[in-house]
Amino acid sequence: MALNLRNTDPKNLALTNALFVTLFFSIVYVIFSYIFFSFKLLPLILIDILLYTFSYFVYRYTLENFIYDKIKLIYKTIHKLKMPQGAGKHLEIKADTLDKVNLEVQKWGEVQQKEIQHLKEMARYRREFLGNISHELKTPIFNIQGYVLTLLDGGLEDPNINKKYLLKTEKSINRMIAIVEDLEEISQLESGELQLNYSRFDLVQLCGEIVEFLEIKAKKKSNRVYFAQNYEKPIWVMADKKRIRQVMINLIDNAIKYGKDDDGKTKVSFFDMDENILVEVTDDGIGIPSESIPRLFERFYRTDKGRSREQGGTGLGLAIVKHIIEAHKQTINVRSTVGVGTTFAFTLKKA
Repeated sequence: MALNLRNTDPKNLALTNALFVTLFFSIVYVIFSYIFFSFKLLPLILIDILLYTFSYFVYRYTLENFIYDKIKLIYKTIHKLKMPQGAGKHLEIKADTLDKVNLEVQKWGEVQQKEIQHLKEMARYRREFLGNISHELKTPIFNIQGYVLTLLDGGLEDPNINKKYLLKTEKSINRMIAIVEDLEEISQLESGELQLNYSRFDLVQLCGEIVEFLEIKAKKKSNRVYFAQNYEKPIWVMADKKRIRQVMINLIDNAIKYGKDDDGKTKVSFFDMDENILVEVTDDGIGIPSESIPRLFERFYRTDKGRSREQGGTGLGLAIVKHIIEAHKQTINVRSTVGVGTTFAFTLKKA
């Protein structure tokens, strides 16, 4: 029958090996003494038994007090490092401590590898974020610089130029202010500093007001914003009305921007989901590639950078939307098909 060394207790294995070695040399000693010195066999056997017993306890003492105790200490240290702060420090060490140490070290190594990978990923996101914000701020700054230099070079005296360039300068400044304000809002949402003011309000009425507010913009794009059905009864929700207005304006505005350039349609739908209301904003525009969807709510992420900047906006709208919905302890998701359209859906608590 094969010996399974994998599941053998390392301590017992070490003792067994040591005792086999001692027994071997004891037998050699008895044979050697009996042959060469003509000692009687019985006293030699007794001496051998005493020597064997003495060796056993010496080896056992050495293992337990000078080697095994050190392993216990290492295991205790690893275990304490993994325990939550303030948890009890009592730890029972059993016979399979070496196996446990091995498993603990392996688990610790896996956790460290994951943490290192996570830190690398976060570092990459930070570099990308800094590059994005630098690019977003650089564009209006350079525009302002160009307008001011033109005015200083004589354009200020030309009435056909000065007002036009001052208005462009104001537009670039407003863009910078919008970026800074959006970044500040995201920071407050992430840190929990921005407190939500919950109230009970009619979601249908709120969305109707937003549709009217964006009606002129929709007409310029030949886009029709409409409700999926005639919601005659109010749909009451419990949320921060100001923030949900911000969410709906952002989603409907995006649907208008990226809908069809001619005869586009933006549909707003509500669904009763027992304790929550599901809100959907659907467009029939260019759609979003599947590889871009996981990153859609990142700051400054744009699926079509050229067209996105032409359409305006700071590139932070969807990131703010996500943080607002999550601050309500709700979820938001997106589904899209290229060339067919996109649907943003989120939930709100029913009132």
